[in-house]
Amino acid sequence: MSTLENRPNTALLVIDVQTGVVDGNHARDAVVANVARLVDKARAARVPVVWVQHNSEYLQRGSDSWQLVDGLDRAEAEPLVEKQYADSFEDTDLEDVLAGLTVGSLVVAGAQTDECIRSTLHGAVARGYDATLVSDAHTTEDQSEWGAPTPDLVVAHTNLYWSNHRAPGRTAGTVTTDEVDFG
Repeated sequence: MSTLENRPNTALLVIDVQTGVVDGNHARDAVVANVARLVDKARAARVPVVWVQHNSEYLQRGSDSWQLVDGLDRAEAEPLVEKQYADSFEDTDLEDVLAGLTVGSLVVAGAQTDECIRSTLHGAVARGYDATLVSDAHTTEDQSEWGAPTPDLVVAHTNLYWSNHRAPGRTAGTVTTDEVDFG
């Protein structure tokens, strides 16, 4: 139901599942396993998988920390979008990539829940996309020493509010990895 014309397709958007991003994160191994399952499901259904990797002074392109985690491998034909801001659309070619694939609906997984996942979900809906968050395929680090809730609560809260998110002409919501059906 996207507001984007002639964009009937769905894509899996995998955000920042990089060694230096998810090491030590909440439920890291389970989330990475779920992301891998989603990638397999998308590929089996011939649904585009679009990978996003963050670049910064702490995640320099090509460094060990910048690499995707073990167990996740981007196929050469799958688009890679490099970003420097939390919203994966901001100052990147993501919109052009999705337009080229005639994508109007996104299934979103990755990290960090409280930064790049939230920003990209809101950025997608604001730009006219439908955006579904996979509730058991995103994670974040513990920032409770700076006053944030613990990671399990950040994930739970994000799942709660995104499951109820609405916008005119667009759909949002959450599903589990098991519920994702790209067919």
